Amino acid sequence: MVRATPFLVVLFLALVAPGLAAKKCILAGRWVNDLGSNMTIATVNANGDFSGSYHTAVTATTNEIKVSPLQGFMQKGPNQKGQPTFGFTVNWSFSDSITVFTGQCFVDYDGKEVLRTMWLLRSRVESITSDWKATRVGTNIFTRLQLPE
Repeated sequence: MVRATPFLVVLFLALVAPGLAAKKCILAGRWVNDLGSNMTIATVNANGDFSGSYHTAVTATTNEIKVSPLQGFMQKGPNQKGQPTFGFTVNWSFSDSITVFTGQCFVDYDGKEVLRTMWLLRSRVESITSDWKATRVGTNIFTRLQLPE
C-alpha cells in the first residue's frame, strides 16, 4: 500500500489540479453596477487599450441620459498577473462633466467576475470660487451582465 500512495497522489494532482487553477478575470464584456448602470467594454488589445460605452442609471442633471463613450487602459505586460488593474474615462454625452474610474477585475470566492472601482466625477463650474464643489468621489461594484438564454 505504501508504494501505491505516491502514484495515487500524482494521479490525483494530474486529474484534479487543473480544475483548481485560479480563474482569470476578463475585462471585456457587458457589466452592470450596484446602481443599475450598464457598461460595455470591447476587446482589450495587446497594449491594454480598450474602448466601450457607458449607460448611467443616475445623474445630477435634468438632461436626458444618453449612452456615453469610454476609453481606458488595462495593466498588461510582465507585471500583470490574473486579476488586472485598469482605468477608464467616461466623456458624458449629455452633460459638461467627465468621470475617471480606476479599479481591479477580481474573481470572487464563487468564481464570479467582479469589478471593484473608485471614481472621480468632475463637473464644470462657473468660476474658480466654485471649484470646491466641482469634484465628487465614489465607488461602484460591477458584475458581469448575464444575458438571457
